[in-house]
Amino acid sequence: MLQLKDIQSVYFVGIGGIGMSAIARFFKYEGLHVAGYDRVSTLLTKELEAEGITIHYEDDVQQIALNYRDKTSTLVVYTPAIPNEHTELTYFRKKGFDVRKRAAVLGLISGGMNSVCVAGTHGKTTISSMTAHLYKQSAVGCNAFLGGIINNYKTNFLHDSNSDYVVLEADEFDRSFLHLSPHFALLSAMDADHLDIYGDKESINEAFLEFVDKIEPGGVLLHKAGLPVEVAHDEIEVFTYSIEEKADFKAFNIKLIDGLYQFDLKSPFGTIKGLKMGVPALVNVENAVGAIGLALLGGVEAEEIKAALPSFEGIRRRFQYRLKSDEIVFIDDYAHHPEEIKATLKSVKAIYPKSHITVVFQPHLYTRTRDFADGFAASLDICDRVLLLDIYPARELPIAGVGSEMIAKLMSNESVKVVSKEGLFDELCSQKIEILLTLGAGDIDKEVPVLEEKLKVFIANK
Repeated sequence: MLQLKDIQSVYFVGIGGIGMSAIARFFKYEGLHVAGYDRVSTLLTKELEAEGITIHYEDDVQQIALNYRDKTSTLVVYTPAIPNEHTELTYFRKKGFDVRKRAAVLGLISGGMNSVCVAGTHGKTTISSMTAHLYKQSAVGCNAFLGGIINNYKTNFLHDSNSDYVVLEADEFDRSFLHLSPHFALLSAMDADHLDIYGDKESINEAFLEFVDKIEPGGVLLHKAGLPVEVAHDEIEVFTYSIEEKADFKAFNIKLIDGLYQFDLKSPFGTIKGLKMGVPALVNVENAVGAIGLALLGGVEAEEIKAALPSFEGIRRRFQYRLKSDEIVFIDDYAHHPEEIKATLKSVKAIYPKSHITVVFQPHLYTRTRDFADGFAASLDICDRVLLLDIYPARELPIAGVGSEMIAKLMSNESVKVVSKEGLFDELCSQKIEILLTLGAGDIDKEVPVLEEKLKVFIANK
């Protein structure tokens, strides 16, 4: 297997994935040749191309440049979302290249550094991004590989040659996080998800506990209060965080002022008063408490945290305001699990308690829709009106009898309809819109800027 020092070129199969792109940016920053394949062109792949990374969009070995066909100096990185029969992936394997999963490469890069790993079925992207921002704005500094684009930095990769800390989003999909060696680890949630990989809730819990066992001796686990976490050895310190339950790191005096929350924080390091959020939603207060805990544990000073927190501008597609006018408020969010949807909708209701809420939701994966149809229905029933797009299949083939109609039939709300993307805007405008949310992890993000522009015209012509 190639050592980092021997690698001259890196080829990515599935380069447009959010985790893959962060690693691609790292190798490009290090001065290596970087190229790759992805199925479709997206905003993210266009950004990578603008940074000098070559990408093509057909599964065609002939489009792979010659310098990436030398197995003595080329590392091949792939995402598990790529099917095994993929032509380019098959080519590299048959030719004896060093072919590694994204998670294994992330473990290789972060080895020897103080890894701050954020895991959990929900919240990990926001918490890891907040954590990276708090470290970055302090004397401690950090490197980071994140699962979202931080609006402050317009990237998901941060570099700091003067810091030995690296903030990592520890993804449970395909057990990827088991390639990491955390010094600090945070665990935000252990709900059932990815049942196509794990099979049942018990197997998910076992994987998270195995991740906890990966924490280095002398390291720290910070987990949300109430999670069923067990630590097998005494060399690890354990702390909890919460905004509701008794915990080591806890927010109190939480106040909503002009759409943003302010709070005080109790911690083992003392009390920090007058913390102010820069992003909306009560769920982000809880995320901030976890991030602040990791920052304090890593040596970031309380005053540095107090100064940096309100400057955090959020993450692309995480409770992101697209329009905020007197006529219509339009928020876009990545939520694609029932618990995430519930948290997002409760946050919106807290900010806009008297407003009519319309949700456009694109379910992600046939298996997830099948396994959590009841949960999706219950969560979406929180809002006033729901428009469901067809399921985004991602890596999956259709499952007989599984469709967005499953969710619609289980909902108590009678104002629910399955619509096409082509008919979405007209259906939206057939009734009054006050608060609009677009939710989902598929390709609904392509509809968001289109809706935004159409709504601007709609408002101007009223």
